[in-house]
Amino acid sequence: MHLRPVSPVRLSSRAARLAGALLHSGTRLLVALCIAASPLSAVAQAVKTGSTPPPDFSRFDLYGGYAYFHPFNSGITPFVYQPINVGAVANATAYFNRYLGVQAEGSFFPDGPNDCYYTAQAGPVLRYQKGRLIPFVHALGGGARAGGPAFQPCTWGWGITAGGGLDLVLPIFNNHVALRVVQADFNYSHVDYGPVDPAQVTGGIGDITAYRLSAGVVLRLGQLTPPPPVQLGCTVQPTNVFPGDPVTATATATNLEPKKKLSYTWTASGGELTNNEATANINTAGLAPGDYTVSGHVSEGKRPGESANCTAGFRIHNPAPPTIACSANPSTVMPGDPSTITAVASSLEGLTLSYSYSSTAGQISGTTPTATLVTSGAPSGVVTVTCNVVDDLGKHASADTTVTIVTPPPPPVPKVRPLCSISFERDVKRPVRVDNEGKACLDDIALTLNRDTTSKLVIVGRHSDNETPDAAAQRDLNVEQYLTDEKGIDPARISMRTSGQPGRILDSTLVPDGASFTPGDTATFDADSVKRQGQPYAKPKDTPKH
Repeated sequence: MHLRPVSPVRLSSRAARLAGALLHSGTRLLVALCIAASPLSAVAQAVKTGSTPPPDFSRFDLYGGYAYFHPFNSGITPFVYQPINVGAVANATAYFNRYLGVQAEGSFFPDGPNDCYYTAQAGPVLRYQKGRLIPFVHALGGGARAGGPAFQPCTWGWGITAGGGLDLVLPIFNNHVALRVVQADFNYSHVDYGPVDPAQVTGGIGDITAYRLSAGVVLRLGQLTPPPPVQLGCTVQPTNVFPGDPVTATATATNLEPKKKLSYTWTASGGELTNNEATANINTAGLAPGDYTVSGHVSEGKRPGESANCTAGFRIHNPAPPTIACSANPSTVMPGDPSTITAVASSLEGLTLSYSYSSTAGQISGTTPTATLVTSGAPSGVVTVTCNVVDDLGKHASADTTVTIVTPPPPPVPKVRPLCSISFERDVKRPVRVDNEGKACLDDIALTLNRDTTSKLVIVGRHSDNETPDAAAQRDLNVEQYLTDEKGIDPARISMRTSGQPGRILDSTLVPDGASFTPGDTATFDADSVKRQGQPYAKPKDTPKH
């Protein structure tokens, strides 16, 4: 079987069509990689990067990686080109801006079924960086050196490559290293091996179409945009002080190069300054009241943008003494009652205030804006209370208020109180005996006496015109016996009297402690001389036996 030569014109037309198809496929690949980069970008942003800033756009990229080469529909009849499993791809890319650059690339497959396959090509590259993900496409053209599928030696021809890939910038070495996750390319090569020998094992035209996959590491160098200039901000704490108070100035620098050494310098318009690199201490002793400035300077190099200045200010105040007002609530009290003393003090300079109190009578103490005046043991009259306040600088102020201790009015004189009266009209046969209704009255009286243990009871018995005076005394004695024997009332708390007013009645009067009973027409009697008759009060019937 003989290999039929192919016209060079037809080969060139075929190569052009294939190159256009490969470039179109590469464009579509970039679009697909950009769409895929959206979810992958979220994953990349989630990687903890520590202090590494987001990656900038590199100016130069150097790539090297492992590659796999797979021809398809390619051969010199009756032999076909075979895949090559072990190879390498390396390229160098220089970018004009954030997106467009030019690339020189070489691929190396020195040992395979076809003996060899090499390319040395160059062309444009287009990238789109999103966070740490960088999809790209490129179209390259140049030389291709390939061995034949039979015994054709490695021979140089021409070829084109189109494809793309995806880089992931790693958060190490200040974003100078990226991982090329994948680079997928379509290759077309045209190699003329010369005339075909009769055995069809040498010579012929090699039109090779193949796809190539590779992955490796990218070294990212340079920056398309210069780093932002160093910036410096100054703060002073505190900003309002008095002579002798310490002041600390702090400088905060941004946009620094981590590897460069910083140098700080400070100046102040007043006070003694101590430089402590990013901070400075200022001794304000002896400074006159007024405004002062502190200036800071940081430098990491001599080039423009590698140094910055900042200023901040503080004010020295002439301290004014504090002010204070003092009040009492209530301002009039009874002996022994307390009064709350309130001090309202302020410092125009915002200094810390300390409180103390004194009084001309009673007892008072405290270290807060409120204190309590205790008037126990103090005589009646006006008590002057002094509120004192002193600030951190020893300046003080005082204010007075008064509390009047009034003489209490005498306690009200207790009054006697009439209690219930007992009628003896119901029992005609036993007119001096206390019946059950009378005992109900006496039960209430006993309850009252037990509640008020300091009070006494006066009972006044009366007799009718057809009775002897002893009837009134017997009624007293019967009532007294019921209260003492049945209710446990102390006999010493009961006074018995008789009245000349007619009636079979006994009146009772409660006499509180301190009260006086007005006897009126009543009189006492000798209980031993009274001859008593019958039961003194109604007895409960015995429970019948069964």
